[in-house]
Amino acid sequence: MDRIGDGQIVGDARSGSSRARSVLFRRHYRRAWQRAFAVCGRASLADDITQDAFVRAFERLGDLEDPSAFGAWLTQIVTRRALDELRRESWLATGGEVPERPEWVDDLADERGRVQQAVGALGDDRRVVVVMRYWLDLTPAEIADELELPVGTVHSRLARALAELRAGLEEEGADG
Repeated sequence: MDRIGDGQIVGDARSGSSRARSVLFRRHYRRAWQRAFAVCGRASLADDITQDAFVRAFERLGDLEDPSAFGAWLTQIVTRRALDELRRESWLATGGEVPERPEWVDDLADERGRVQQAVGALGDDRRVVVVMRYWLDLTPAEIADELELPVGTVHSRLARALAELRAGLEEEGADG
């Protein structure tokens, strides 16, 4: 079954095959988790988001118009769940609880560590588009589609984020 395309496997999963669901899970888990981790920045939260996204996807398999696009559809669900979680945490932070910085930020003094720290310090909206564009290699149109935003908004968030990163890294370079 592992050599069969997603379209046929989704059809089997729609018919109730737990084996088909298991194949879809194994086939797409790593990419889904990596997306969740890149967006939310914490492994434990990425675990929860990925699990929840699979549950939602399996419950809504009937809504999937193109069964062969299961992987892309799942990553959209993962991205939206991760963003929802970031928004929820931001809302909680107004009550005094500050969300943790992303775990993918290294405490290294080298260039990579400084860039990661600067990206990790961006606001959620800007950090997410930077991560999706430069670390996940999505185009602005793909980001817009996944975030359900106009492409112009993605471009403006990227421009603002890059300006903020440039300014912060230049300031840090002047201090160090």
